[in-house]
Amino acid sequence: MTRARILLADDHDLFREGLAGLINAQADLEVAGQAGDGLEALTLARDLKPELIVMDINMPICDGLEATRLIRAEWAE
Repeated sequence: MTRARILLADDHDLFREGLAGLINAQADLEVAGQAGDGLEALTLARDLKPELIVMDINMPICDGLEATRLIRAEWAE
């Protein structure tokens, strides 16, 4: 079975780690990467090409809305 690869983007480490644990406990899901801000999420999305990104809206440096716009501009699909 192929596992869906997920990128988590949230500036709260404890929340992100807890969510990663819940996701990785699912047989059909895996956390491919974790980002602490929007620019890191953009970089990891380019490198990892996950099937799904769970993005916090309020993050430092580049917020989740701007990061989502940048990611969608590169990968419209």
